[in-house]
Amino acid sequence: MNAPLSSLSRSRIPRTVWALGFVSLFMDLSSELIHALLPIFFVSTMGMSVVALGALEGAAEATTMIVKVFSGPLSDWLGKRKGLLLVGYGLAALTKPLFPLATTAFVVAVARLVDRLGKGIRGAPRDALVADVAPPDIRGACFGLRQSMDTVGAVAGPLLAMALMFAFDDRIRTVLWFAVAPAFICVGLLFFGVEEPERPAGARTFRSPLQWRALRAFRGRYWFVAVVGATFTLARFSEAFLVLRAQQAGFDLAWVPAVMAVMSVTYALSAYPVGKLSDRLDRRILLAAGLALLMVADLTLAHAASAPFVFAGVALWGLHMGFTQGILAAMVADASPAALRGTAFGIFNLVSGASMLLSSILAGWLWERYGAPATFWASAALAMAPLAMCAFAPAARDGEPRG
Repeated sequence: MNAPLSSLSRSRIPRTVWALGFVSLFMDLSSELIHALLPIFFVSTMGMSVVALGALEGAAEATTMIVKVFSGPLSDWLGKRKGLLLVGYGLAALTKPLFPLATTAFVVAVARLVDRLGKGIRGAPRDALVADVAPPDIRGACFGLRQSMDTVGAVAGPLLAMALMFAFDDRIRTVLWFAVAPAFICVGLLFFGVEEPERPAGARTFRSPLQWRALRAFRGRYWFVAVVGATFTLARFSEAFLVLRAQQAGFDLAWVPAVMAVMSVTYALSAYPVGKLSDRLDRRILLAAGLALLMVADLTLAHAASAPFVFAGVALWGLHMGFTQGILAAMVADASPAALRGTAFGIFNLVSGASMLLSSILAGWLWERYGAPATFWASAALAMAPLAMCAFAPAARDGEPRG
């Protein structure tokens, strides 16, 4: 009884985990400062159409989802993870000055895509490095610490953007320059503060995360979850449209970044409790609740004509993320063989990336052709399909995690 407690008291979160936490904090602060203003910058300053914005945002998120499928196995094969982290975070840092310097939408679009490419490259190796250095008895605490510090940056970035917009009289280009320093601080912390353990030479094995010959090992339950995830992603377009909705509802430019801050807060506050609850309840019920929250958020945003209603809709959007993202990941893990979970998540990410691209293009087209309310109405209508599918999704068998 006392041995585990004694072991826990001796274990301390390694310095590398703390360093990676601060790396995530500074990069998210930098990235979210930009992303909270980028849709307005694209449409108002650079003259980009909403359809093009939707296509770009969909392509950017799809790039992240697809690239991260392969970066983890590549880091296993290389035997080193820090190099890929430096490439991923370095690419993102190098893009930051391009946003305020750009004179054409093309340059900003390239910067956005390269930034997301960097995110895809660094994601899986970073999580693998945390697992490498974390003592087994506090591994959950190590992952939780890094994610919490990431969330701090995600909230601080939009809040800083809002304060700077007030301070500099809505001069977006001036405010975007403030994203540069945190990004390069992040790379410096990574270079000097992160150490990785030596790995045995025999551990250098590469196995593609997409083992196509193994697809026959997946049962119907997994494919059902994959289809639910794909149809859900079709209904959940890029958060850039939340920012545009705030501007359309009459927000002063300085208040627009508050939208992303509110969404990040409700997402962060709900994700852990919902994940913990899903270990005791049927995950299908919680996923259905998340889809219902998305529909309510859509209907609220479709008719939002004032700041309180916009913030209410955005808060509900963040809650739907907290109710669905971790649940879907758990359902994929529950429904796939343990030896093929890399393949399972790889396929799921590929399908979700394609769906995100399609959904954001559709959202942009509806916005330009029929107006913002039609975009959110369409999202609510599309969400009805995965919501109905939750009632027919196969249940976990006895002895399996509930999913």
